[in-house]
Amino acid sequence: MKIVILMGSPNKNGSTSLLAEEFARGAREAGHNVERIDAAHADVHPCTGCIHCGYEGPCVQKDGVDAIRAKILSADMIVFATPLYYYGMSAQLKALLDRFCAFNSSIQKKRMRSALISVAWNSDDWTFEALMAHYQTLTRYLNLTDMGTVLGYGCGTPSMTRRSPYPQQAYALGRGLR
Repeated sequence: MKIVILMGSPNKNGSTSLLAEEFARGAREAGHNVERIDAAHADVHPCTGCIHCGYEGPCVQKDGVDAIRAKILSADMIVFATPLYYYGMSAQLKALLDRFCAFNSSIQKKRMRSALISVAWNSDDWTFEALMAHYQTLTRYLNLTDMGTVLGYGCGTPSMTRRSPYPQQAYALGRGLR
C-alpha cells in the first residue's frame, strides 16, 4: 500500500514529527511505501474560493499543490499529522485541505484509507473533541476509511512525547496496517 503522510507541523523536529516517524517506521516494516509531504513548509497558497476549478481542477493558483495532488491521488492512504493548535489542526495543514476542493471527487472515488496523528500539550479528556469531529467529517465527506488515530495527550515537547505511550501507539498503528 502507498501511504502519504500530510505533515502539518511547522516544527520539523517536534512531537508531531516524532509520532509520524514512528507510524512510518511501523508501516514500512509492514511492507508499505510511505512518503511524507511537508505541508507546513510547502508552497501552498490559501484557497480563494473562486471555484474556477469547478471542484475538480485545475486550480488557477500555481504553487506546490499540483505536485502534492498527484502524490495524494497515487496513494492508497492519507495520514493527517498535526499538532493541536487552539483545538484544531494547524493552519498549514488546513490550507492544504482547503485546496482539496479542486480534486474532491477524485479523492471520493478512490475510497482511500486514512488515519489521524496529533499531539497536544493539554491532557484534559475533551482536548481533541473538535479535531476529532473535523476528522470524522473529512472521512465521511471524502469517503475515507478510518484506520485509526493516535492522540497524544500531554505531549507538549518531544521529551514529554518520548516518555509517553504514544510513539509505541503510532508505531503499532503503522505496523498493523494490512
